[in-house]
Amino acid sequence: MIDKSTAENVLKQACNTGAEFAEIFIEENIKNSISLINGDVYRAVSGVDFGFGLRIIKGEKVLYTYTNNLESENLIKIAKELASAFSEKNFDFDIVFCEKDYRENERTKTIIMPNTKFKKNIVEMLKSASNAAFNYNNLISQTNMGYMDSVQNVLIINTNGAWINDKRVRTRASVNAIASNENEKQSGYFGPGALSGLEFYKNINLDEIAKEAARSAVTMLKAKNCPGGKMPVVIDNGFGGVIFHEACGHGLEASAVAKNASVFAGKIGTLIANEKVTAIDDGTIPNQWGSINVDDEGTPAKKNILIENGILKNYMVDMYNGKKLGLESTGASRRQSYKYMPTSRMTNTYIAAGKDKANDIIKSVDYGIYAKYMGGGSVNPETGEFNFAVNEAYIIKNGKIDEPVKGATLIGKGNEILMDIDMISDNMSLAQGMCGASSGSIPVNVGQPMIRVREITVGGRRA
Repeated sequence: MIDKSTAENVLKQACNTGAEFAEIFIEENIKNSISLINGDVYRAVSGVDFGFGLRIIKGEKVLYTYTNNLESENLIKIAKELASAFSEKNFDFDIVFCEKDYRENERTKTIIMPNTKFKKNIVEMLKSASNAAFNYNNLISQTNMGYMDSVQNVLIINTNGAWINDKRVRTRASVNAIASNENEKQSGYFGPGALSGLEFYKNINLDEIAKEAARSAVTMLKAKNCPGGKMPVVIDNGFGGVIFHEACGHGLEASAVAKNASVFAGKIGTLIANEKVTAIDDGTIPNQWGSINVDDEGTPAKKNILIENGILKNYMVDMYNGKKLGLESTGASRRQSYKYMPTSRMTNTYIAAGKDKANDIIKSVDYGIYAKYMGGGSVNPETGEFNFAVNEAYIIKNGKIDEPVKGATLIGKGNEILMDIDMISDNMSLAQGMCGASSGSIPVNVGQPMIRVREITVGGRRA
């Protein structure tokens, strides 16, 4: 992508006016996507993103620029332009590059590359899933099926001597079934994906996933409105972890902590959650959607225990914000592409399995809500206040799951919900999503076992 002589010259020019650190990020990302409506292809897109990003840091000041033109003269030019923001004369220095290559990594090994399978096979898989959803029930009025893959090659170079190559191969499917009657529509959605090649589709049954999406949509179409008020809530495993991700996880990112824009700032070593709660961000899980070999500063992925038995142990830390906090990087620096400056972000973030049993958690509730599948929501990261929709919910009566209810929302604060989680089952699972923040949209996993929150405000449509 770039020769060592040019890279060294660019980094020296970037530091020529006083910058203490300079970093090059080069990316080639080959992407494909296919979308179907009601079993018919309506969009198929292929493309390549290619570009160069340059970041310089002096103290707490950080500057970033990017370009698609990798001609040596252009790279020197933009390095000088970026450096012109500073005015001190820097001393001359030599860079000794230490090469590391993560492209052939057993932990994230790719068996079937995306370009080795014809698109027709993918289309047939999506059509079959669409038929499975339609065949579930005649109330299914529409299906939306999708597929994507990406092969991202990156090169990270910096004045600390890093010269790091990495390859990230990802694929994901999306399944959306819509049920409707004369009054309304309800939908069921799943988006399985992996840091993997097309061998991923040998390990999942997209037809069964489509049937489950259809079942959820039809169930909610027939459901009564949810009651509101404060009550116990049982949140199921998998995508239920989106609440921790949004309401708590973002507050544990160093980018928020360093600005004192987090309720968890300055609380390492203190009790911030129920003693049953252990929460982890782990980028090392083999082939998981949110996993990485190295982060976008070149730091190897790590298993980072954030909360252990209720005690805050660490944050998710990138090099830049870690320096401000006096903490080492945890391999948490991520970005969507070369167009974004990296910052601390999540990978696979989850509440660890507990010792309770799912059946016992349900039996423990006299009257409350069972949130089977969570949806999206909004969060204020500074206060932790959140508002989340529940895509599929049920009333719990006398320790048993009763009638389905629709329109449920969960309202609260992240730091308060952590204290109110008083039962955690042993059935932890992960679910896939995309997380948007200042460094763009990145693939992440959320996860948890089934949990009970002793009391939370439920927003509903009936008293």
